[in-house]
Amino acid sequence: MEGIIEKALKEDLPDILNLQKKAFEKVAMEENNFNILPMTQTLESITEEYEKRLFLKYTLEGKIIGSVRAHLDNDNVCHIGRLIVHPEFQNRGIGKALMKEIESVFKNCTRYEIFTGLNSKNTVALYKKLGYVETSVKDVDGVFMVFMKKDNK
Repeated sequence: MEGIIEKALKEDLPDILNLQKKAFEKVAMEENNFNILPMTQTLESITEEYEKRLFLKYTLEGKIIGSVRAHLDNDNVCHIGRLIVHPEFQNRGIGKALMKEIESVFKNCTRYEIFTGLNSKNTVALYKKLGYVETSVKDVDGVFMVFMKKDNK
């Protein structure tokens, strides 16, 4: 069955936050660090973030099973963040569909930027498949993060 991608509403935020924690649980376990921001984010802070970013949701049979968020900076660069897919639905093209949709929404930007954990091999591979190239690796709160970009042609 096909899912639906659409703009998330403010009332979707509790479900997105719960999904985010579920999706990042594996990362937190692999890093042995449950203090990473996706795990500690509160409803209050995701609500503040919602005011500044576009949130998309992927809904299947009325249930949110994926999400991504992004915003444009003053240099017309689209910063994409928190691509999440429910663990039971990963590797089915949902993340790819969300990425393609968020890129199409911000189709007039100069480039896209994103980052993920160095140990998140599947995520890094997905971004590379979508045309992103690695720009740097940095230690962020004890977790090595890969920063990637894709020029918008």
